[in-house]
Amino acid sequence: KSGWDEYGISFARPSTNIIIRRLIGHNRNGSGIAIGSEMSGGVSEVYAENLYFFDSSTAITIKTARGRGGYVRNIYILNVTLVGVDTAIRFDSTFSPHPDDFYDPNALPVIERITIKDVIGNNIKVAGLLEGIEGDTFHHVCLLNIALTVTSGSPWNCSYIQGYSAMVSPETCEPLKESIYPNHSSDCYHLSNHLRSSGCFPKSCNFCLKLMPLYSLVDQKWGRPWSLVFLQNNGELRAAVDALQ
Repeated sequence: KSGWDEYGISFARPSTNIIIRRLIGHNRNGSGIAIGSEMSGGVSEVYAENLYFFDSSTAITIKTARGRGGYVRNIYILNVTLVGVDTAIRFDSTFSPHPDDFYDPNALPVIERITIKDVIGNNIKVAGLLEGIEGDTFHHVCLLNIALTVTSGSPWNCSYIQGYSAMVSPETCEPLKESIYPNHSSDCYHLSNHLRSSGCFPKSCNFCLKLMPLYSLVDQKWGRPWSLVFLQNNGELRAAVDALQ
C-alpha cells in the first residue's frame, strides 16, 4: 500500500523493491496476495515467488479504482500453486470505498508491466477476471506457463486489458492472445529487470541465483519441466543463468 486517493497522491511516497517468498495460506474472504487498492503513491518492483494458496476466494489480485491515481507497475510473480481457488487472477478496477468525497474521479491509475508465470492450479472456478478502466487500459500484462483445471465454462473475462501470453491453458481472452514470442518479450517485465532495479547483477551476488525459476514441475502438455520450456524460449534468461554458473 502507498496511500489512499488524494492523500496518497499528495504524500507521494511509493512502495517499491518488495520481495515476497515462500508463502502458504488461504483466505475465503480475500486474496492470497493483493496489491492495492491503496496504491495512490505508487507501487513498483514487486517480486513474488514460491506461493501456495488453497481454499481461497482469489489467489493474485490487483485492486484500484477511478480516483486512486498512482500506479502499479513492474510486478513479477512466479512459481504459484493453487488448489480450490475461486478466481486465480483478478484485476479489480472498481474497488471501493473512497476516504471522502474530495477525491478526483479523473485521477486514473496506471497499471502496466505485470508478469505472471509458472502457475499450476486444480479445482479453479475462474482462471482470470481482468477488468481495466474505460479510457485507462491496463498495459503489458504478460501470462506465461500457466496450466489451470477450471470448472467454469467461461474461464477468462477481460475488459480494457492489453498484453501477451504464451503456453497458457485454458486459452486466454482475446486481448491477451498475442504471443509473447518472438516479438513481445521486451514488453514484459522480466526477472533480469528486477535484478537491475534491485542492484543485483549476475556474478555480483548469490541472491541472484535464488531468484531464477529453476524448479521442476512437469507439464502434461509438453511433457518436460516448465523451467526447461521457459529457458528454451527465453534467451535472455538463459544468458543470465549461464553467467551465474
